[in-house]
Parts: sequence; structure tokens; C-alpha cells
Amino acid sequence: MLGFVFRRAAATLMVLLVASFIVYQLTAISGDPLLELRGSRDPDVQYKIQYLSDLLMLDVPPAVRYFYWLGGAAGCLIGQCDLGIAVSRGEIPVTEALAGAIASTVQLIALATILSIIIGIAIGMTTALRQYSGYDYTVTFFAFIFYSLPIFWVAVLLKEFGAIQFNRFLEEPVIPLGAMTLIALLIAGAVTGIIGGGLKTRIQSFLGSILLSVVVMIFLNATQWLKYPSLGVVGVVLVTLLFAGVVLVLTLGFGQRRGVLIVGGMALVAAAMWMPGQYLFYYVQGLPGIFLMIAIMTGIGVGVGLIFGGDGRKEISRAAGITGFLSGLVLVVDEALQYWSTYIDLIPLQSGYISTIGAVTPTVKRQDNLWLNLLDSYAHLILPTAALLIISVAGYTRYARASLLEVMNQDYVRTARAKGLSERVVVVRHAMRNALLPIATIVPVDITALIGGAVITEQVFAWNGMGALFIRGLGAVDVNLVMGYVMIVGLMAVIGNVIADLLYSALDPRIRIS
Repeated sequence: MLGFVFRRAAATLMVLLVASFIVYQLTAISGDPLLELRGSRDPDVQYKIQYLSDLLMLDVPPAVRYFYWLGGAAGCLIGQCDLGIAVSRGEIPVTEALAGAIASTVQLIALATILSIIIGIAIGMTTALRQYSGYDYTVTFFAFIFYSLPIFWVAVLLKEFGAIQFNRFLEEPVIPLGAMTLIALLIAGAVTGIIGGGLKTRIQSFLGSILLSVVVMIFLNATQWLKYPSLGVVGVVLVTLLFAGVVLVLTLGFGQRRGVLIVGGMALVAAAMWMPGQYLFYYVQGLPGIFLMIAIMTGIGVGVGLIFGGDGRKEISRAAGITGFLSGLVLVVDEALQYWSTYIDLIPLQSGYISTIGAVTPTVKRQDNLWLNLLDSYAHLILPTAALLIISVAGYTRYARASLLEVMNQDYVRTARAKGLSERVVVVRHAMRNALLPIATIVPVDITALIGGAVITEQVFAWNGMGALFIRGLGAVDVNLVMGYVMIVGLMAVIGNVIADLLYSALDPRIRIS
């Protein structure tokens, strides 16, 4: 495998060199980086012009200047990276500007990417299993619409209706009867389409979904949960049970009683850890406390599965470990929500929560409290994440649907059914793995593209990430800043393609890296 990685890196080196040379020349001849300074009336302007001309080597032809830059960039291989000075960022080193931008972009895209992959694949595969149903046609219709929407338009609409109007709703968050009826019908229609089955099953799922949705919305109205969100021990148990059900559907199923009891029992473990968790977060503060809680819950799940799992201890311990990991995240969320009232008192818009610009609230940042910072981060992440999510989910939905439909018609799937295996086992253990092959080659490349910065999204939401950095460097003819961006994106493209090949070989035993 190391040989494969080395050969791929060597093959792409020349491509990166040629691409960087072309970009350097085009950027260098696109304008004058000192144009704004030349029009200044500052008495020391000539001194500043001369200083920056020497610093940026503007007297050297761009073709020669590129190799000076390349020599500094080559130092990154030995840990002595010198990408020059970013004049448009106050003459700070380009490496420093890139470090801040990369951290901001990763924070922005991480949640959007993870959710896009999970939700898109889940929706796509359920539509494939309900091919030509009303659910399939509806999802396909909206997937095509969302996929064709311009991102700037989606972002502007989200700012208006997802933040401004919704924040006004949060002043007195009462769901009216008409909206409650419409929401319940939409949820019931979606659940009925996903579950499928005969007429009796559809009627039961439809009525059950309506009843559950109405009960939940009445609870939200009565407790004003949307204004004062919290989980508590009851919420922790219910959410963990929901996660346990999803894990069981995707792994063991509900036919293995021992596995159902152990995986479902993680909800009781989470409830038992709720009070000790308060002390753990108090005495082990910051990220170590979060990681420790997640590790403890994961370890308990794996340990209980290994001890009481019987003959299927390997599969049960894996499912219980995944559920334990998710329940640890639920406990972390519960702890963060306990600081909600404090956070609302600190933000400028005390009647709302969702922020429309920037990445942090200064008044919250000055508190130096991890839980307040987490709440603030997600308040600023909701809108840009939703904008990226809407477009990405539509694409993954179409990929997943087409891939699973192709796999479901293969001979080995018919053979598995002929053996008498349940439909869940056929889909999850046989079809889904091969259906993920095309998606596995797309995901790393998409992530690489997003690392380059969601340029339009960052501009709309005033997010200082890689995309905003590139736009600023290009507008100011800051060659060093643009080249730093190009180098990062180029390297990520190479790494993304290598990861895609490795994932393909891991999912398909017929493929070997050699």
C-alpha cells in the first residue's frame, strides 16, 4: 500500500507543479498589489511602496519569482514552511492566515458533510427500496429541485426564514393548530412511504405517526421547549432508545432477543450515568471531560456486549459500543443545554438563537466557557450548515438510490433471498456494502472540494474560511496568499483521491492495492 501511495504522489507532483506555475503567473499579471497604496496621500507612501516591493520581489519577473516561492514551499517537507507574507492580511505570514482559515472552514463543513452523507444515503436507499412509490416520486422530485438551486439563493432564503422569521417565532414559540395539522400530515406521509407494506400496515403507520407527532407538538407548546430546550434524564433515555433502534435495524435486527436487551439497555446505562456525568464534567473540564464521557459509554457498551453477548458477542458488542458512543454524545448535549439560560442572556438578540453572520459572539467568547462556546458555535453553524446540507443531500440521495437499485438486481442478491434470508439481512449485509462502492469514491473528493472553501456560502454568512481567504487574496492581487490556498487545495485533492482508492479496496474484496 505504501508503494501505491508513493507512486500516486509522484505521479501527481508534476501536475501540481504545472498547475501552481500557471496560477502564479496568472495571478501575478492580473493587477498591481500596491495599486491602493500608490493612490495614498501618506507622506511615507514612497517608503512603504519600496519596502513592499522589496518584500514581495516585485522587480523580479513572475516566472523567476515563482521559483523563489517554490523554494520556500518545498521547506514544508522538512517542517520549515515559508509561503511568504500575506500583504492583504496585515503582512502576517501566509501560514498563519491559512491556519486560521482552515480551522474555520473545517468547523463549517465538518457537520454539513457528515450529515449530508448520513441523511443522503439513508434517504436514497429508502427510496430505492420503495421504488416507484409515492414516497420515491416525491423525494426524487424535491431532490432534483434542491440539486438545481443556486446556493446563494438558498442562503439568502435561509437568512430570512430560517433565522429572522424563526427567531421572531421563538419569542413566543407556540405551534398553531393549522401548522400542527400540516406538520403531522407531512410526517405521517413520509413515515408511511418509508415503512410501506400492505394497506393495514400503511393505515396503522399513518395514524400512529399523526398521533405521535401531535403529542410531541402539544408537549412542545405546553413546556415551551423550543424557548427553553433541555433533555434531562428522561430525554437522555428517550434519545438513546431512538439511537438504539436505528443501530439495531442496521446491525442485529429485532429478532435476536439478547442483542435487543443489551443494546436497548444502554439507555438505562445512560440514565445511570446522568448524575455521575455532572460530577465528571465539573471535575474534568473542557474537551478531556467530553472525550472521557464518550470513551466511558463506548467502553461500557463494548464490555457488556462481550460479557453477556453469548455466541453473538462480537456483533452485539459492536452494536452496543456504537450505541454507547451515541449515548455519550447525548450526555454531552444535555450538559451543554444546562447553560442555555446563561447563553441567552449573553447574546445580543435575546429573543432568538440562530445567528446570521460570523462564527462567534464576542460577549460569549470572553466568558472562556467550553459549554457556552459550543452553544455559540452551533448557533452560528445552523444556517451555513443547512445551506450546504440542502444541496449536498440532494446529490447523495440520487447517487445512493441509483447505486442500490443496480445492486438489488444482481444475481447474488436473488441468491440470498432464495436462501430464505430476511429482507433486512439481504439489504444491510449483502446489498448495502456493494452499493456504497460508488459513493465511497465520491465522498473524499467532495470533502476535498469543500476544504477549498464554500466560497459563496462564506460570503453570504460572513464566514472567514478558505473561500473568503481566496477571494480576498485574488481581489488584492496577493500572490502569496492565493498560492498558499492553491497548495492546500491541491494537496487535499491528491489525498482525497488516494483515500477514495483505499476505501474502494476496503469495501470490495476483489480490489487490491498493489
